[in-house]
Amino acid sequence: MKKKLYLMRHGQTLFNQLNKVQGACDSPLTEKGIQQAQQARSYFQENKIEFDHLYSSTQERACDTLEIITERSDYKRLKELKEMHHGVYEGEPQFLQPQGPEYFETFYQQFGGESLSAVQERVVSALHQIMSEEDHQQVLAVSHNGACISFLQSLQQENKDDLIRAYPNCAIFILNYENEKFQLEDIVDPATKKSILC
Repeated sequence: MKKKLYLMRHGQTLFNQLNKVQGACDSPLTEKGIQQAQQARSYFQENKIEFDHLYSSTQERACDTLEIITERSDYKRLKELKEMHHGVYEGEPQFLQPQGPEYFETFYQQFGGESLSAVQERVVSALHQIMSEEDHQQVLAVSHNGACISFLQSLQQENKDDLIRAYPNCAIFILNYENEKFQLEDIVDPATKKSILC
């Protein structure tokens, strides 16, 4: 039986606004971030999408986004859905980061951070475990840009370098889950209520 996972990026945060590296560290949602979460709530309501189970990264920005969207507190927080740890680069200006996706695999490990493959392994494992639960038919999980990209790369091995590297805050990744496999159906920006795959 086909199930649905709605995987999301959190709303805009103060560090997003200030162009600071934000991975394992945290910063609060901005007014815009709150509005983005409210737009996501409207998208789900207008499309009559209701969730039987809710999950979030343990980080405040993801939890706050989920709570605004659902107006519920009966969700499970998972460390496996956290953002990539950037080591001593956390909180630093983004322009100090090296450019190019090839750096994300091992660059941050030498500075106390994670490898991209480690992030991918924990996120993929957690989402498969979530969706394998029998009573999980329509699930919302709120995570982070880097964590979502690493997960999408696991679905698109051949053309993974073609993936967008930065998705809008509160982007909604709509995935089907059947026979222990995920398939990306669409990516929606709730601010425009339009697909960003077109």
